[in-house]
Amino acid sequence: MSDIKEEVKLEERILTIRRVTKKTTGGNYVTFSALVAVGNGKGSVGVALGRGLEVPQAIKKALLKAKKNMIIVPLHKSTIPHEIKLKYKAGMIFLKPAPEGTGLKIGSVARVIFDLAGIHNASGKIIGSRNQIVNTYLVIEALKKLKHRHLPVDRKKSNE
Repeated sequence: MSDIKEEVKLEERILTIRRVTKKTTGGNYVTFSALVAVGNGKGSVGVALGRGLEVPQAIKKALLKAKKNMIIVPLHKSTIPHEIKLKYKAGMIFLKPAPEGTGLKIGSVARVIFDLAGIHNASGKIIGSRNQIVNTYLVIEALKKLKHRHLPVDRKKSNE
């Protein structure tokens, strides 16, 4: 008897590691923050920021948070279902679906997030911010706003 259990295989990528120092009366207080993205390549992706006194501790915390805060991204073939324009904090993002074979024509952390989500063809631009943390949450907010693409409905049947 084989136990049929579907194991969820999540791919993990570290987007940024920052060294944060704080001046205190006893000297400097040093911590690390890690920005991590996880995804299954089939429409689920999550990002999180973890902080700790050491880098591995910060990464571990971020991974746990990212797995808890995963979102489901609607896909149409291997691209996004429709265009989107969104402003979040200091950044603005434009995303467009692209035909098969185009690839990801978007830079920075968006490329990594799209790859983890399973989006292989899309184009876009991030304007206004070069901060990777803000841009990461900007991309996630844009992906949350996407709606599933519906097939056209025959109006005669729906009126009856």
